[in-house]
Amino acid sequence: MLNGFIVIFAMLAALLLIVAVMLQSPKAGSGLTGGISSLGTVQTLGVRRTGDFLSKTSAILAGVVMVLCFIAQFTLPTRHQEGAGSSILQKSAPASLPAGNLPQSLPTGNIKPAAAPAEQPAAPAK
Repeated sequence: MLNGFIVIFAMLAALLLIVAVMLQSPKAGSGLTGGISSLGTVQTLGVRRTGDFLSKTSAILAGVVMVLCFIAQFTLPTRHQEGAGSSILQKSAPASLPAGNLPQSLPTGNIKPAAAPAEQPAAPAK
């Protein structure tokens, strides 16, 4: 339950971060902040102060999102299952191989190596 609240707060902070970044003016000077100037915010905050405020807000929100995501990882509910520490391959592997597939006896070493093929003379070129 705690994890759900943390995830919701992280998502809200991420959305606010997106808004703060989109409102910042790019290096060329034409951004969404230029559109806000017609609403009168430039007169109250000033262009420089608006940019500083948005920069600080985006930095703080980025830190909040990172911390909330880190905390959310540790508040995940645990699942109690058999073999929770084993891998998928270990879970899907059969417990033991059937006896019919195993060889009854191992080779003892009395296997003779194959004879080398006899060399044939090269055919003359025509």
